[in-house]
Amino acid sequence: MIAIGLEGSANKIGVGIIKHDEDGTVTVLANPRKTYITPPGQGFLPRDTAAHHREHAVGLVRAALKEAGIKPRDVDCICFTKGPGMGAPLVSVAIVARSLSLLWNKPIIAVNHCIGHIEMGRMITGAQNPVILYVSGGNTQVIAYAERRYRIFGETIDIAVGNCLDRFARILNLPNDPSPGYNIEQGAKKGKNFIELPYTVKGMDVSFSGILSFIETMAHQKLSSGECTPEDLCFSLQETLFAMLVEITERAMAHVGSSEVLIVGGVGCNERLQEMMGQMVAQRGGHLFATDER
Repeated sequence: MIAIGLEGSANKIGVGIIKHDEDGTVTVLANPRKTYITPPGQGFLPRDTAAHHREHAVGLVRAALKEAGIKPRDVDCICFTKGPGMGAPLVSVAIVARSLSLLWNKPIIAVNHCIGHIEMGRMITGAQNPVILYVSGGNTQVIAYAERRYRIFGETIDIAVGNCLDRFARILNLPNDPSPGYNIEQGAKKGKNFIELPYTVKGMDVSFSGILSFIETMAHQKLSSGECTPEDLCFSLQETLFAMLVEITERAMAHVGSSEVLIVGGVGCNERLQEMMGQMVAQRGGHLFATDER
């Protein structure tokens, strides 16, 4: 079976084509994408993001078919992100998927964004039954599979960790190219002084809005007086946020008796998060699996 999938839940639009053989082997045939990048200090609005996706959707479908070396007649089904995500961009991509379904006379399948991340991670890494840390711009959840369902064991009670990082990048006026979180990660590597920030773990849940408010005030005060550098703040924020995520992930591992952890989502590409999580998992005699920029 060959499936083509369209994803556009945030500022990236991507078109993927996979081949699923009878022996269970899954091969990625194509994976082009376009990212809507705004000027430094600005986020991306749903309306503008949707317009970006509409502009690039057809070109990406053509590029994916060419990269995979197939024709529309070879496609068996068309998948699209149903949600969660930003409404206007999701609708834009759904309309493209429905149009292709009618044009090519192929069945259409709606995919849950979160489950898509998890299954993609399992496919790429080979993880069997892991505790999943799903961290992105709009989601922060600790998930495990139990009784034929993915169950949420812990999550953020306000904003997602990626949203926290993105908004802090705007405070520092960091570029959005290739992403705010990536530029914070590079700045954190140069940070030398750790500044204590609020650490808010409530059972299996976490809270990031208070940390963001605190570090915003601190940035205005300490940067102007020269008491610390932007790199110090990036370092301190990363270490605090990721320590919280490692804590609730370890608690979930103990609860379900798992020895595997899989990190998925955009923030999961952060090498420091992978390093911290890897140290915790190693101490428990387990294995860490993580996805990359693909």
